[in-house]
Amino acid sequence: MKPLNKLATAIIPNNGGELTLYRRENEFSIRLSGVRGELMNSRVYNSEEELAKLGCAHIQDKDNAEVLVGGLGMGYTLAAALACVTANSRVIVAELIPDVLEWNQGPLGECAGRPLADPRCHVRLGDIAELIKMQQPAFDAILLDVDNGPEGITHSNNNWLYSTSGLEALYDSLRPEGMLAVWSAGADSMFVIQLKKAGFVVTVQTVRARPGKGSRHTIFLAKKPWRSSLA
Repeated sequence: MKPLNKLATAIIPNNGGELTLYRRENEFSIRLSGVRGELMNSRVYNSEEELAKLGCAHIQDKDNAEVLVGGLGMGYTLAAALACVTANSRVIVAELIPDVLEWNQGPLGECAGRPLADPRCHVRLGDIAELIKMQQPAFDAILLDVDNGPEGITHSNNNWLYSTSGLEALYDSLRPEGMLAVWSAGADSMFVIQLKKAGFVVTVQTVRARPGKGSRHTIFLAKKPWRSSLA
């Protein structure tokens, strides 16, 4: 097997560590300093696509839908979200690290079919938490894959998103019957309780890293009801 070749590195803001992009022929890998193994691999992306499919299932035929994707990664969640929504919908992707955006505009973008080139895609470079804090109810779906799950490992500020105040802000950012979908490397019963306390109706799906095989990942699906149970 040919070795992985190092292509680039990126510093995560606020002392979050360093990302490194590798390539072996048509395979790409992203690794995080201080964490054993890969953070992402271009051959293993089924659960990232399932995040979008499950989170956007309720708006496939909805005109002018608004979707927020938290974390660009290798572009698979963004591409799947664009495939789920109508031609006049809009998908905003929030990415904290400028280098990750540049990687996806370069050779890495071929992996997911260059979703950044889709005219329905709009990029917000910066912390998704800041976007959520100032956003009025406007989204039909919010898809979060900004870290390893409810306990962040790549960026400590991600922990706010999964806190009580963060979940309440996410709830307020959704339109009635909107869906928050959160990717996680594993199950977390306490996070389900937190979601319910924030007012969401919650279901949990287990998906595989590859179709029918590979690691099992968790998708938390949190729906905002038409009328708030907190009112």
